[in-house]
This record gives sequence, C-alpha cells and structure tokens, in this order.
Amino acid sequence: MPKRKEDAPAPGAPAWMATFGDLMNLLLCFFVLLFSMSTVDVEKYELVVASFSDTFGIFSDGSTALGEGVLIGNGVSQLNELDQYFNSMGKAAEGDVTNDDSIDNTSDVITNTNTEQVQELIDTLEAKKLQESEELAEKVAEAVTENNLDGEIDIDFTSEYVSLTLKGTFVFASGSADIKKAAYSTLDKVGMILEKYGKSIIEIEGHTDNVPISNAQFANNNELSSFRALAVFDYLLFNSNLDPAKLKHSGRGEYVPIADNSTEAGRAINRRVEIKIYHMLSSYQ
Repeated sequence: MPKRKEDAPAPGAPAWMATFGDLMNLLLCFFVLLFSMSTVDVEKYELVVASFSDTFGIFSDGSTALGEGVLIGNGVSQLNELDQYFNSMGKAAEGDVTNDDSIDNTSDVITNTNTEQVQELIDTLEAKKLQESEELAEKVAEAVTENNLDGEIDIDFTSEYVSLTLKGTFVFASGSADIKKAAYSTLDKVGMILEKYGKSIIEIEGHTDNVPISNAQFANNNELSSFRALAVFDYLLFNSNLDPAKLKHSGRGEYVPIADNSTEAGRAINRRVEIKIYHMLSSYQ
C-alpha cells in the first residue's frame, strides 16, 4: 500500500495575525472617534505655548522656545559648538543700526559731553581753591596789620597759596646770607602768624636781582638765594613751634623777577624772601 503524503500547511498568514490586525484597526478607529469628539481651546493653547516660550527662551542668538538655537536646539552636539556661540556673542541683532557714521557721531557726542563735564569740575575746583586762598589771605592780612608789619611785608595770593614777601634789603645785608638783628622781631611775628594759619606746607624761597655776584662766600646768585632761604628756614625752625616736616626752602636765584631789573628800584624789589602758605585744597599737597 503506498505511503500517504503529509498534509501541506494552509497558504497565507497564520490565523492569530488576522485577529491581531483586526484588534489594531478597532483601536485606531476608537481613538480617531475620541479625537473627533474632543474640542481644543485655541486661546488656552496659545497661552501655554507663550508661557513655555518665555520660560525657555534664554539666549537671543538661540530659539525663543525649545527650538533650534545654538545651545538649546542642538542637543548633545551643543558642547562641540560652544565656539560658534561665543563667536556670535555681541553681534548686532537683525535690524540693529550698524552704520559707522552713526557710531562715530555717538562717540563724538559722548566724548564732548565727558570733556565738558570734566572741564566744569576743574573750573569749580579752581574757583573753590581761589576762594580758599582769598579767605586765608584776609586772615593773614589782619594778623600782619595787628603786628604792625604792613610796611615790611607784602601779601598776595593765587589759587594755590598765600605769599608773604619780605624785602631782602630789610632782612639781609648786600651780598650776605646772615639775617640782620633788626629783622629778628619781624621774623618772630611771622613765625607766630605761620603757627596760626600754616596748617599745610610752608615754602621759603630766596630771590635775587640779575646783577652777577662772585665773592669768597658765594659763587653766583643761585647760591646766595639758596643760603638766604635756608637762613630764614633755620631761624623759624628754632624760634617757633612750626612742624619741620611742613617747612621747605629753595633758592630761585634771579629767574623769577617781579619787577624790572634794569632799574635800581626794580632790582631792590626783586631781592626778596617769599614765604608761601599752601592751603588744604592746594594740589601741592
């Protein structure tokens, strides 16, 4: 009896797959039906979107929300593109004015404004310093008058100091740096005035005329003026209570005349000792 052949499998997909496909179709239809029955509040949706945009919109060069900005939207690749972000920082945004003339004009306006403000401050300070000197000069003049020194001392002032000028012929003999005994009383009174009003630097300057001098003691007018200033410095230092740290002396020779050296009267005026009282606002401090 011949052997019977095995039953061949039925053609087509397995039976379970057809059942599974029908189930998926039913589920799809079910969710489509649910979606068609729902409604979307457009206004609320836009508010939610705007809220997220404001919250996550970090960099002006990136997205306003979680989009395609250099740092926000590139995901893991952002670490490799940090140089791109830093290179783009500070660039003008779209629509910004980048006209070079406009920038130059703005810079000029700012510079001019700053210059005017600085000049105004300088002028204000200079006026304040001049007022300070004038007030100090009035007090010193009153003290000079009270001590009967008007004929021996001239008073002047600048914005930096008040000066007391002693006639050289009254304090020193011709060609000498030794103080005359007749001038001791005057210098004592000057020391008292300086103690009262010399709250800052006090500078003693010696001046001569332009007549050349050459003797056994001094080689020229520079040496003579320096030794005369030093002589007054030493006298005040040892005969008053002035602070040595605030006293200075210098010889100016013939180089700062205040009168005409071509006349005897003018040369007599130029032979002098100036004592400058600097006030607290002076830039010399």
